[in-house]
Amino acid sequence: MAAFWHMGGYAPYVWSAYAVFFVVLLADYLAPVFRRRRVLRELHARMQRQKSRDARKAALHATPPDSETDRTSTSPSP
Repeated sequence: MAAFWHMGGYAPYVWSAYAVFFVVLLADYLAPVFRRRRVLRELHARMQRQKSRDARKAALHATPPDSETDRTSTSPSP
């Protein structure tokens, strides 16, 4: 069994190759997970910004402009 772990003197190369392989495999698995979370977070923020922008725009258009009666009532009479 010791010969298997020693691998004829090439153990550092072989075991480091296995380690690199598993690290890359893990990174390939986790990268899409993190990317999906980031994209969903960005989309949520974009939707919130659009929602607040639409609300501001609706509030701006909901207020009636000054009418003639409002302007004449605040101006001094001649």
